[in-house]
Amino acid sequence: MKDRNYIAGLGDMVGSAVTLYGWVSKARASGKIAFLTLRDGSGTCQCVLEKGDATAAFFDEAKKLAQETSVRIVGTVRADERAAGGVELHDITEFECIGGSGDYPITPKAHGIDFLMNRRHLWFRSQRQWRILRIRATIVDAIRSFYNDRGFVLIDTPIFAPAIGEGASTLFEVDYFGEDIFLAQTGQLYVEAACMAHDKVYCFGPTFRAEKSKTRRHLTEFWMVEPEIAFADLDEVLELAEDFVCHIVDRVVAKHRDDLESLGRNVADLELVKKPFARITYTDARDILHGSAARELLEKDLGDKTERVKALGSKIEELEAGRASAKKAWQIEKAAQEIQAAREERSELEEQIVNIPNHIKLASEFEWGTDLGGVDETIISRLHDGPVFVTHYPKEVKAFYMREDRADGRLVENFDLLAPEGYGEVIGGSMREEDFDILLRKIKAHNLPVENFEWYLDLRRYGSVPHGGFGLGVERTVAWMCGLKHIREAAAYPRMMGKVYP
Repeated sequence: MKDRNYIAGLGDMVGSAVTLYGWVSKARASGKIAFLTLRDGSGTCQCVLEKGDATAAFFDEAKKLAQETSVRIVGTVRADERAAGGVELHDITEFECIGGSGDYPITPKAHGIDFLMNRRHLWFRSQRQWRILRIRATIVDAIRSFYNDRGFVLIDTPIFAPAIGEGASTLFEVDYFGEDIFLAQTGQLYVEAACMAHDKVYCFGPTFRAEKSKTRRHLTEFWMVEPEIAFADLDEVLELAEDFVCHIVDRVVAKHRDDLESLGRNVADLELVKKPFARITYTDARDILHGSAARELLEKDLGDKTERVKALGSKIEELEAGRASAKKAWQIEKAAQEIQAAREERSELEEQIVNIPNHIKLASEFEWGTDLGGVDETIISRLHDGPVFVTHYPKEVKAFYMREDRADGRLVENFDLLAPEGYGEVIGGSMREEDFDILLRKIKAHNLPVENFEWYLDLRRYGSVPHGGFGLGVERTVAWMCGLKHIREAAAYPRMMGKVYP
């Protein structure tokens, strides 16, 4: 539309006549004035229609518009400090209904998560989801700019892979013209090959893990960026990860402060993400889990959550009494929404309370040689003020390609980066085993078919060098940045166990 103006730019057009195209998220009338809340993808704006000669032809239609009706409106921008964006649209001279919207299913009332997920294609339009996906877009742009500006070469790696890159238990098998292959768990092995040509490379795309998990941290399809650098040691890879995460956080805070605050995110916590990050070893992590600080943290959680459940019980009783005595429909609806939200929070807390004693036991009995679980990562991250690197895990619990620690053959030179506030792992990385004989031995020890990795072994036959890299999960990063309880809101169309629609 050549005559189109966007809501995001109205602050610079006060006093000017503009033409807006968008969708009506709310319409209400009070006597001879109608108020329409219009959104156009760039923002929201209240449009004020006064009944008179200029609006006589469309006033009655406009004040009764259904939610999500698409319209064209011509009016004049007026400054108003109380309004969203500091402006409103007044003196409406033209109005056109473009597309009707009868019985829009996602109303302002509260809806359950299953209801919303089954209408994900419409749920996008809510302010919360709109903000989350715009922040995700900025994170993706920050990822690309970080590596492009530093001379990294983008390498597009295949989705169909003939061999595993991570654990065999999480493979999605595909019939590829009669041959059994897999959806890629990682592009890492392929960017290692490209690294030997370009020195600094990265891949960025969807990856797949057939993990039978329904936790708030897991998806079966997610996006991951994986840089790889040659002639590097572990410290250099850690420094790259530090700079990378700080770059993302700084970009999001600079561009989306209002969005983050609207989502309830404490921006001050993100502003504390600065170099250097804490660094501990896997053995240090084991000691932390065995220590008194971990037990005290969980015991405090148990007490705080128990008290919160009691408070929610009283709140629900008060809300139910208020709903029963309410006279107006909006009061009844508001109380119903608050009751549902309180019940959902109470249910989540009750489940957590049941699990906390087991978490205390598991932490105190954590055995050296087992991998850190999600609860373990949460405890460790909550006991640090910022992101924390955990390095040098036992080789038995990590992938075959990770470089053996030459000072302690029980370990590998790897790391996980745990986001603060209990969000857990957002990055996993390592040095890669550059020694041909050691790598061949490890492939055999993992019972992997050597013939499938001949091309990978070639990288060690012809000019092998120390090299390493990592993978950052986009959805986990979005969840951390936005303060989301569940990762499903961090993807446009999340894929989880039992969830492939829409």
